Amino acid sequence: MNDSLKLSASGAALIRSFESCEKPVGGGKFTAYLCPAGVLTIGWGHTNHTGRAFGSDALWTQAECDQAFAEDMARFEDEVKKLVRVQLTQNQFDALVSFTFNCGPGNLRVSTLLRKLNTGDFEGAAHEFGKWNRGGGKVLKGLVRRRAAEAFMFQDASGDQKGGEMPHEVGAHPSGIG
Repeated sequence: MNDSLKLSASGAALIRSFESCEKPVGGGKFTAYLCPAGVLTIGWGHTNHTGRAFGSDALWTQAECDQAFAEDMARFEDEVKKLVRVQLTQNQFDALVSFTFNCGPGNLRVSTLLRKLNTGDFEGAAHEFGKWNRGGGKVLKGLVRRRAAEAFMFQDASGDQKGGEMPHEVGAHPSGIG
């Protein structure tokens, strides 16, 4: 795996399009909320499972939301690098960071997606994204769209995100989990 890979602007845009910076309360501040899976969340999908802790009464500025996003992405980049044993394109890496941020590194670690990827079955791995479409035990339309977008990005071998339109509405919050 190429240890120099970092989440690209396209990868960050994909994640932000699904996470949105939710729950503005005015004055440039954002409050915590429960995502559809019942997880306390703030900003760009930040949870207490990663990095800076917060309570249900937290108020963060846009800068704090953006800083937590940058810190979260660095952590999830490292998680992907630890688990993947094959060379990836930029788009494959970005898709896996998005997946891991949303589903968690433990789920990536035990997934058939990772097993197929690490044996060089890239096509098989791409088909595994769609199986991860549940939050709180229910299939969520937003997760269906997110997994389709991640699989699309993963399969775009060009690595430059110019291979076509993403199959989701950028900027629309899909009610997925973060």
